[in-house]
Amino acid sequence: MEKIAFKISGCSCSEESSIVQNALKNHIGIVDIEFDPFCAKMVITFDPTQVQNHQIMTWIQEAGMKATVWKENKENFWTGRGYALLAMISGVILLVAICFQLQNIKIANYLYCAIIFIGSYYIVPKAYASIKRLRFNMNVLVLIATAGAIGIGEWLEGALMIFLFSIARCLEQWSLRRAQCSIAALMEANPTKAQIVGDRERRVEEVKVGEHVIVQPGEKIPLDGIIEKGTTLINQAPITGESIPVFKEEGEEVYAGTINEESVIEFRVTKAAGDSTLAHITHLVKKARSRRAIFQCWVDKFARIYTPSMIGLSLLIMGFPPLLGGDWGEWFYRGLVVLVIACPCALVISTPVTIVSGLAAALKNGVLIKGGMFLEAAGRLQVIALDKTGTLTYGRPQVQKIWPLAKHTERGLLKCAASLEHSSKHPLAYAILKRAKESGVKVDRVENLHIIKGKGAEGLYRKTRYWIGSHRFMHEMGQETEEIHQITCDLEDAGHSVVAIGNHEHVCGLISIADEPRTNIASIVQEMRNVGIEQLVVLTGDNEQTARAIAAYAGIEEARSELLPEDKADVIKEFKNQGKSIAMIGDGINDAPAMVTADLGIAMGVMGTDVAIETADIALMSDDLAKVPWLICHSRNTVKIIWQNIFISLGIKTIFLGLAIGGATSLWEAITADAIASLLVVFNGLRLIRRL
Repeated sequence: MEKIAFKISGCSCSEESSIVQNALKNHIGIVDIEFDPFCAKMVITFDPTQVQNHQIMTWIQEAGMKATVWKENKENFWTGRGYALLAMISGVILLVAICFQLQNIKIANYLYCAIIFIGSYYIVPKAYASIKRLRFNMNVLVLIATAGAIGIGEWLEGALMIFLFSIARCLEQWSLRRAQCSIAALMEANPTKAQIVGDRERRVEEVKVGEHVIVQPGEKIPLDGIIEKGTTLINQAPITGESIPVFKEEGEEVYAGTINEESVIEFRVTKAAGDSTLAHITHLVKKARSRRAIFQCWVDKFARIYTPSMIGLSLLIMGFPPLLGGDWGEWFYRGLVVLVIACPCALVISTPVTIVSGLAAALKNGVLIKGGMFLEAAGRLQVIALDKTGTLTYGRPQVQKIWPLAKHTERGLLKCAASLEHSSKHPLAYAILKRAKESGVKVDRVENLHIIKGKGAEGLYRKTRYWIGSHRFMHEMGQETEEIHQITCDLEDAGHSVVAIGNHEHVCGLISIADEPRTNIASIVQEMRNVGIEQLVVLTGDNEQTARAIAAYAGIEEARSELLPEDKADVIKEFKNQGKSIAMIGDGINDAPAMVTADLGIAMGVMGTDVAIETADIALMSDDLAKVPWLICHSRNTVKIIWQNIFISLGIKTIFLGLAIGGATSLWEAITADAIASLLVVFNGLRLIRRL
């Protein structure tokens, strides 16, 4: 058996992908078909003694698609931008043609014909393949509508139909390309090479489990492993979402994609490149995206019934009454009127116009939505899961309170702490230095400064030896009293990191540092409940005390802490298995699997990483969580208008269908009714923009 991978050009929905798969399954020699709609990649297992590559490509072409042998990261201009280019050309010609028509210049109809010809380039092959299988999809629907418009001399209507359909396809292609970018950005988070101990630098794919790798300060960890030599601070935010780097020593685990911030370390590889935590995240994103791309287009479903039914009804009206003695000419005319009424212009336009208006309105309000399906999904949400760092909080550790002890002053304590931390690169040190700068405190020189890795530092400040460090370091110095211990524990229980400063005699004071919650977060959470969200939950990689403290501050009852990316995704699955529609709001790579597992992924647009933004379905461009309640209401209003438009278009058609069968309307009146229905749904949809 052999395998071959194809790029299926122009495949933008599950209906089209199923057409290709069904067409291939019927042929001898095809053993298995794997299709990834995320990147339109089809992997076919076949028996080379019964079928050849070129035959498979021919069968795909007969199904109305075009197949080319898969090449990683290779896409020619026409394949990637064909829809957009033709839509742009059609749009320019359409504007020119309308200007000519307004001046009664006859060349306008020729330009409309050119638009129809250009726009049909992608439609006709798919429609032809669909007709051969007697499965009338959206492409057939559009062609029938266009042919009907041409048949009655309404060239402008036909050209508009083709143009709008081209725009819709452009949006689908754009959505797929943006989805592909999320995987590409995710893969870039992992270094491609690793420095092997006693050997040359090698690609991560070539490194075997058990080999030893050296990582310099500032470099990314290339593979998962266990530290064998050295201690350092590791920024694990890309994997765990922790806002503060973690001290790592010998025997502790490190993850691929995390950053070594302090010292040289040597670690033993425990997982191959393809099995690393970051690789697993990538797999989860891709798998979830593939599932999400497989959805049924309800318009295609409706068209399979509506279009042949209307065609059948028209033929029945044309042929059956005359057999019973009716006038052939009269009933043929009535059948033509029915066919014109069946032209689904208003129906086809109703949803795209409303969706585009809804997307534009959201964008004006600072919410970027990547497609109509995501706009509609927001209104069905029952549960919202939120990441902590960078979502509920700003992601910036800040000094919250300074506790001077033993007759020291607040300003003096801050000056001492800033002087000791002046050369440190630790995030907590930055917070102290930032407060000192804001307070106008100038740092003094510290002599004989000694850094104690993972604990703190000490040195001569104003001829007295002072030390600064963590709660654990303060305990080791033997100067912690019961009172100080209680204050420290209370602060830590509230989610604060505590920095202690002391000398050889006593503890001089404490500085509490915490990631600051977003402004008005409690009222925003309450507003989410007011718009119908039944449950909110915090998902974070931080410790339990910090998670509980932030959740309580925001007014959220449930918080789950110390979660890895796959753990977050598992929590999302847990809610989905309960039949609840859930959204995940986050800002980092570690949130990506949960975002794509959820029914809706929402990223913080400014603070969010590129991967989170590309992976998410919706981005809050101003990092304002208050937009979430607005989004939910906007979604429900958009869906309401879509249903109104469908009712308007089908209602008018139903009325005129009855009139046509009874001979009480004409072709001209049918055309006018169709135009009125189209205008009504367009203006109704545009209300979404005018409401801003």
